[in-house]
Amino acid sequence: MSGLRIGVLGASRIAELAIVSPAAALGHRLVAVAARDRDRAETFARSYGVERVVDSYAELVADPEVDIVYNPLANAFHAQWNLAAIKAGKAVLTEKPFARNASEAEVVREAARTRGTVVMEGFHYLFHPITRRMFGLLEDGTLGTLQHVEVVMKMPEPKPDDARWKLQLAGGCVMDLGCYALHVNRQLARFAGGEPTILSASGTERSPGVDESCDIDLTFPNEASGCVITSMTADRHEMTLRLMGQKGEAFAHDYLLQYGDDRIEITTDAGTTVEHLGTRSTYTYQLQAFADHLQHGTPLPLDVDDAVTNMHYIDTAYTAAGMSPR
Repeated sequence: MSGLRIGVLGASRIAELAIVSPAAALGHRLVAVAARDRDRAETFARSYGVERVVDSYAELVADPEVDIVYNPLANAFHAQWNLAAIKAGKAVLTEKPFARNASEAEVVREAARTRGTVVMEGFHYLFHPITRRMFGLLEDGTLGTLQHVEVVMKMPEPKPDDARWKLQLAGGCVMDLGCYALHVNRQLARFAGGEPTILSASGTERSPGVDESCDIDLTFPNEASGCVITSMTADRHEMTLRLMGQKGEAFAHDYLLQYGDDRIEITTDAGTTVEHLGTRSTYTYQLQAFADHLQHGTPLPLDVDDAVTNMHYIDTAYTAAGMSPR
């Protein structure tokens, strides 16, 4: 296939950044969009050059001209429509989190395995040179043995009617932001003797069961520590990653790179150096990797097992904070 044919579920805010611009940059087609409100889908299609509007999510996932289903729906609908796309034999690029909870994620994993379908959770940060360089500083010994990880994920407050504030839509801060921070800690397991363990969590509830902030402490088998700080009521966006080793530390000013700060600072006994890793979107790198896998068999760093494990961590964090998993 020369260019992937992408179908978009919903007309969400994230879609322009996460799929529309990357597809345009890489030469892939947005062949169809469906939304609960057809007028919204029509507006989305006109705004972003989607070839046509279909009447329902079910029609989109069954569409023979769709190769990939992109799923940015509210969290509560991720698993349902990922399953529908899998059953239709489509590859799926789904927004995080993978499902409402680990049990639901396991059902999706089993379906993907049974059908042999490619399903990837959109942890786009992992594909960018910023993250690769940060992890590389542990791989090449620059920072020495990992001792501490700090991930800060803060954003301004969404509007009161936003899905992220609704328990029935599987909202909450750990679901929206903490999923990334927990994933980062897990990705560092190979530098710290194995997967981290959640020691404690403390959240502030916006409404019963829905967290507006949550801090999580973790420990690794080599006794390195992990710290997750998240908030959906901050004054500004703050998406930072700090790695501390016994020989130095590295700090990424915006490891998600949604706001264009591509600096990392590396501090060792030799002093501090600043590197710029480029402002090309993390989502563009992600779609490139996904396309390379589908078209050329290039391995992906994420699979359904990773997605299920991350949902277990999310569930554990909620339980540790005294809240119920979604």
